[in-house]
Amino acid sequence: MAAVYKSLSGTSNKNPTSNGVPVKKNKQRVLILSSRGVTYRHRHLLNDLYALLPHSRKDAKLDTKTKLYQLNELADLYNCNNVLFFEARKGKDLYIWMSKAPNGPTVKCHMQNLHTTSELHFPGNCLRGSRPILSFDATFGSAPHLVLMKELLSHIFGVPKGARKTKPFVDHVMGFTIADGKIWIRCFEIRENAVSKSGVQAQAVDGGDKDLRVAGTKGETKVSLVEIGPRFLLTPIVILESSFGGPVIYENKEFVSPNQIRSELRLSKAGRYNQQSEQRIERKVKKGDLGLRTGQERPIGELEDRVLFA
Repeated sequence: MAAVYKSLSGTSNKNPTSNGVPVKKNKQRVLILSSRGVTYRHRHLLNDLYALLPHSRKDAKLDTKTKLYQLNELADLYNCNNVLFFEARKGKDLYIWMSKAPNGPTVKCHMQNLHTTSELHFPGNCLRGSRPILSFDATFGSAPHLVLMKELLSHIFGVPKGARKTKPFVDHVMGFTIADGKIWIRCFEIRENAVSKSGVQAQAVDGGDKDLRVAGTKGETKVSLVEIGPRFLLTPIVILESSFGGPVIYENKEFVSPNQIRSELRLSKAGRYNQQSEQRIERKVKKGDLGLRTGQERPIGELEDRVLFA
């Protein structure tokens, strides 16, 4: 009916212009899928992101973890130019691939400190299908690879105006902050409350609420941020030139694989066990030399009573 109404009213905006210059329409669609072996928490996070991104398309699990170039064909099949792929390893580690299909680039990150919306129980809420405000830390402009990641994150998490299943509202903020070499991602609701008639200045509340502006005059509102969820952090590992392949244009030398961390923990525990075993053997040897071990005959010395008074 909407198409019929536009055709009859003649108000179709196929070529919008600004000062005589045609405006390029932002067409972004995101394909979200995961690999085999994801846990229930990973699956809940995928559903949360799918609910926050109305311009996304969720697909079934990918059977392979080596032939990731097949994701380009899936993206072309579903008419998507962004891919968000969750790769689970050993049922513990979760890696996220963000790519611009079909030409790239591709960013691989390790996801940690994962908390879904259902387990956080935050009081915030937002309208399903609304568009977010993306807030990036100033650190994103300090290095070339961070500038590239900012552009890629804005394409994936930035819902274009007029996209499918979107509503003309902006009621939440997605914050991207860099700390300790990791990207912290959180989502907040923009809450507006009417200021009391007395016009008393309110103070910022510690915890989930963050006051943005307090107005004391009548008719103005207090704007605050209330966290919704989910929250997680990303550690960049590598950036590839093309989509799911090609030469490495950036590599994080400070990243330590979780497999290596677990291996070092096992080796440290094994080292403590070996040290205890050596101490146990040394103790047995000393007791044997002194003749204090049970079940062992003690050698007869020259000063024994049975030798002196024989």
